[in-house]
Amino acid sequence: MRKIIVCEDEASIREFIVLNLRRSGYDVTDVSCGEDALKAFEAGGCDFDAALLDIMMPGIDGFEVCKRIRERSDKIGIIMLSAKSQEIDKVSALMMGADDYITKPFSVTELVARVDAVCRRVSMTVGKAQSGRIIVSGPFECDTQSRTLRKNGVPIDLTQVEYQIIEYFLKNQNTALDRSTILRLIWGDSYYGEKIVDVNIRRIRMKIEDEPSNPRYITTIWGYGYKWSGN
Repeated sequence: MRKIIVCEDEASIREFIVLNLRRSGYDVTDVSCGEDALKAFEAGGCDFDAALLDIMMPGIDGFEVCKRIRERSDKIGIIMLSAKSQEIDKVSALMMGADDYITKPFSVTELVARVDAVCRRVSMTVGKAQSGRIIVSGPFECDTQSRTLRKNGVPIDLTQVEYQIIEYFLKNQNTALDRSTILRLIWGDSYYGEKIVDVNIRRIRMKIEDEPSNPRYITTIWGYGYKWSGN
């Protein structure tokens, strides 16, 4: 059974989330503050598939919880919850390592679909420690079985979303890829808003580029999307 932390300080919303996730087959640990979310994460041996984190909470807010959890695990799926719909909040959450962002109010269908999506990414890494197909591009080696990336032999920590984007690029080297296709492939047909693609590309560049402000490997095709150039 897939395990998930739900951190939401409003009791009615938390109960709504917990009820519907349990009905969908999830093992849910629910807490009402950031401090308890971090304690639950540590107590569970960091062995959670996903975390739903409200942004605006007293004490340690959702941004900080996201940051600390992501520092401990690049495999867990993280979804931020907030009544705020401002672009800066979405960008901030994604840059701190979140995989997705849901604005309140949301439907049961949307909630479960988003959680299912991040958990599918996590499950793809389970039991895949052995080597598989290796894709080589310049200084990079991508193992599609263990879902890992190395640059000059040094491992690069990637979230599951970041890894999926990298693998897609490496399988389509020197090909211009449009944002809408990247969005549909990584986040699904029901997801709207290409900004999430741009923010994740920015985050990936910070991890793989020698000069993120002057990228060599992931170049922008203005008005269209991106292209991977490994050489």
